[in-house]
Amino acid sequence: MKTAPRQSEHPLHRLFRGASLALALNLACSLPSAAQDLITSAKFTEPTTRYAHGVLGDDVEYGAIELHIQASDGSSQAITLRLPETRVFEDLSPRLIDLDTDGAPEVVVVESDAALGARLSVYGPEGLIAATPYIGQRNRWLAPIGAADFDGDGFVELGYIDRPHLAKTLRLWRFKDGKLIEIATKTGLTNHKIGWDFIAGGLRNCADTPEMITADASWSRIIATAYDGTSLSARDIGPYAGPQSLTKALSCP
Repeated sequence: MKTAPRQSEHPLHRLFRGASLALALNLACSLPSAAQDLITSAKFTEPTTRYAHGVLGDDVEYGAIELHIQASDGSSQAITLRLPETRVFEDLSPRLIDLDTDGAPEVVVVESDAALGARLSVYGPEGLIAATPYIGQRNRWLAPIGAADFDGDGFVELGYIDRPHLAKTLRLWRFKDGKLIEIATKTGLTNHKIGWDFIAGGLRNCADTPEMITADASWSRIIATAYDGTSLSARDIGPYAGPQSLTKALSCP
């Protein structure tokens, strides 16, 4: 069994993680309050083969997540949040994103159940904060795209591709009052192929307009999708020529 953490395997993945961290900093409108514990980093631990799916190129997933916390009194500690035996983190690495714009990031991960498949989950120092529903069937996965306040209403939205190899559906969820609320969907989009140890595309923000960069369902075109507060709108921005073409599309023209 491989034990090296998957989170450092691919440059596209590092790019996505870096964009998420930058987004968390950009969304922070104030410093954390003096009474607030701050998550400074997170990593998956306890590799396991108990969930035989292998969508990310191997049979290793993770049974726990380790959070490094800076406490309100200035001390620091590492805490481990461990999943039950029926679940794993089926993901590349945790994403630190300030979803409630209080200056302290939450942790966003893909979590899979042995019977129900994947869901997008949000964790804090005390454990699970919010989650989308499970897809509903084992060996069904989702691939995160990114997070932003897409419509400028002060709330952060999270986008992912639901079953990038099957349903190829973009779903957008708003984080509000500690809950994830689905607000829009669009079919015909994808960002991952079976066996890839990275997620292609991601988020870009050009002229203060956040856009999610993916491929179309046939892997022939690059698509930029925005949300205006009412619906998702997708536009073709060029031919798909491998995953690096999606990376290039993350740069503003």
